[in-house]
Amino acid sequence: MAKKFLVDKAAIKSRLLGVFLIFIVLICFLFYSLFRIMVLMSPKYKAMAIEQWTSEVKIAAKRGEILDRFGQELAVSGNEYRVDLDLNTIKNYITKKKNITLDELANKLTSALEIPKEDVLKQLNRKFHDGRPMGSAILARRVEKSKADKVSALKVDGVIVSPDTKRYYPNNNLLSQVIGHTNSDGDGLTGVELEYDKYLKGTPGVRIAELDKNSKNLPYTISEYTKPVDGEDVELTIDKNMQYFADKYADEALVNNKAKAVSILITNPKNGEILALANKPDYDLNNPWDKTKTSDELQKQWRDRAVSDTFEPGSIFKVITSVAAMSEGVVHENDKFNCNGSITIANRTIHCWKRTGHGAETFVDILKNSCNVGFATLGERLGGANLNKYISKFGFGTKTGVDLPGEAKGIIKKTDKIGPVEAATIAFGQTDTVSMMQYITAFNAVANGGYLITPHVMKDILHRDSSNKEIVDKTYSDYNKTKIIDENVTKTLRGYLEKVVSEGGGKKAYIAGYHIAGKTGTAQKPNPKGGGYESGKYIASFVGMAPADDPKVTVFVSIDEPDPSNYYAGQISAPVGQKLFNDIFNYLNIKPDASSDDTAKSLLKDVVIPDIRGMKKEDAIKKLKDLNLDYSIEGSGAYITNVSPLPGAVVKEGTKIILYTGDSANYNSNGDIVVPDLTGYSKANAESVLSSLGIKAQFSGSGVVDDQDIKPNSHVHKGTTLNITLEEVED
Repeated sequence: MAKKFLVDKAAIKSRLLGVFLIFIVLICFLFYSLFRIMVLMSPKYKAMAIEQWTSEVKIAAKRGEILDRFGQELAVSGNEYRVDLDLNTIKNYITKKKNITLDELANKLTSALEIPKEDVLKQLNRKFHDGRPMGSAILARRVEKSKADKVSALKVDGVIVSPDTKRYYPNNNLLSQVIGHTNSDGDGLTGVELEYDKYLKGTPGVRIAELDKNSKNLPYTISEYTKPVDGEDVELTIDKNMQYFADKYADEALVNNKAKAVSILITNPKNGEILALANKPDYDLNNPWDKTKTSDELQKQWRDRAVSDTFEPGSIFKVITSVAAMSEGVVHENDKFNCNGSITIANRTIHCWKRTGHGAETFVDILKNSCNVGFATLGERLGGANLNKYISKFGFGTKTGVDLPGEAKGIIKKTDKIGPVEAATIAFGQTDTVSMMQYITAFNAVANGGYLITPHVMKDILHRDSSNKEIVDKTYSDYNKTKIIDENVTKTLRGYLEKVVSEGGGKKAYIAGYHIAGKTGTAQKPNPKGGGYESGKYIASFVGMAPADDPKVTVFVSIDEPDPSNYYAGQISAPVGQKLFNDIFNYLNIKPDASSDDTAKSLLKDVVIPDIRGMKKEDAIKKLKDLNLDYSIEGSGAYITNVSPLPGAVVKEGTKIILYTGDSANYNSNGDIVVPDLTGYSKANAESVLSSLGIKAQFSGSGVVDDQDIKPNSHVHKGTTLNITLEEVED
């Protein structure tokens, strides 16, 4: 018996221990479950609980306006509405009323908003991915007032009508890539709309109501309502009038030159303000999603090429090389250079754009003539290290910090990769790539006395208080003004660049009485697949500043891939610069120091007088009128027997041509013809002019007219053959 008792006692202890362990495990599991629910899962369950006992609907804020520097509207938010659904309150309303079903409510909303019933039902029955019903949904955006009033008149609890933020651009295409546009939710997608979205979008309002277990509003609670805070207005540095000038001439240049694209940039060099920026082609800001274009085409259309695209600058880069050479003391005004059409550096022959050479030149001459041989020599004198020192000082290879999205850095060759040949080609604008925004920032440093200043489009951020008083919240201040070059160097160089416009390659930008300093550049486009340059594809650029002694405005004209029969910047970009400056001078009331007649005359186009001898008087008069030439008639005959000045003479538009008449179409067919100066003409244009004069042409080479064997203003007879040399120009 004692043995059995001992065995039973041991078994009981074993069982008690097992029960105790099970109890401990259960207690631990209980504590773990409580910890998991109250701590680990607390945020999730809290959110679920809040969702069950509250109903929340967000109310959009009115987006701020975008204005030009004088407060003129560029982007505004229209007075339209949105319809939101507080789904919990709607269910409570239907339960409470009992005389309306969800389907009947859908019919009423469909009738008021004129949208498909299936779309309404879809929103009324919105669910989360896990099948739980949503607490709110957006039924319609950008609803016009008449429809919004119909919805309000239904007086259905939980159907909320509030102001919406439809974006409207009063000027359609104007400044399209700069202003940018918004997406369907009213958030900035491109341009200023994206860059300053956090200021423009404001803070949405919210309505929160507490509900009981049956999703009914509790009678003893008050719904929480936070009024939306409207977005702030962004006032730009853009001058709408100057923007019209830029747009007008960019459109004209695009069409006249059959170009791929044209960009025009106008800035204030003293503070970096962007006064105008036109990119053509552009797009309608009120219809940015052109369904005829692919996604890639739309992205290209929206891109601000002046900010995002880079290119080899060509001869406009000689301005930077000049600063470097003058600052380092490796060149002086009267230094002698000799250009015979090429130069050999490190056993490699580098050609000047003028293959026949410029001959003996001074430093000022190589700048006026845009001589590649002269600048290759300067590159050799400077060396890669000094050249890159100034390239870095001017900010190339880094972003300018302009307050527009998508800025490119460009590509600058590393100093240890620059040998004598590379130094030479970089010096006259090949190899490195820059953006328009980078270049104008550097050019502005020459204009303003040596300071690098961040370009920008934002002037102020502001709002209006309850009494409609304008309050400025933020003024642009990120100028990062840095002294990079000596003021005396910039002053001297501006004088040289003025001669480029008055006497050199930029003379088609010249306006008598005004002092414009500038430079042209015609650069062949690199082959994107590598291995040299693309045939017939150029970028023709003109940069200018005025007045040269104290510039108040700078201009950059870029024509991308113009008609390959006429691509020379001096012929197509400089004239655009002239028109821009003329409009700007008149607008800013800058007076010339020449007579108004001389100024007006310098703005007129050069016209070659056609040979109209032997033509009927009325036909000859029509031809002169088409060329904007005036005339006077000597005699009463029906035919033109002679003219003065002689055919072939180059005169300005509006010049009066004397027509001598007779009774017969016969005239001295061997009469003199003046040989015009065809330098810079395309082959097609030269052929057209000579054909109208009865002069034969023999061409050699390709490109534009560089030389002719009979000097301009020489007198010849009809049938004479003129031998013309064409050159590929990359000035």
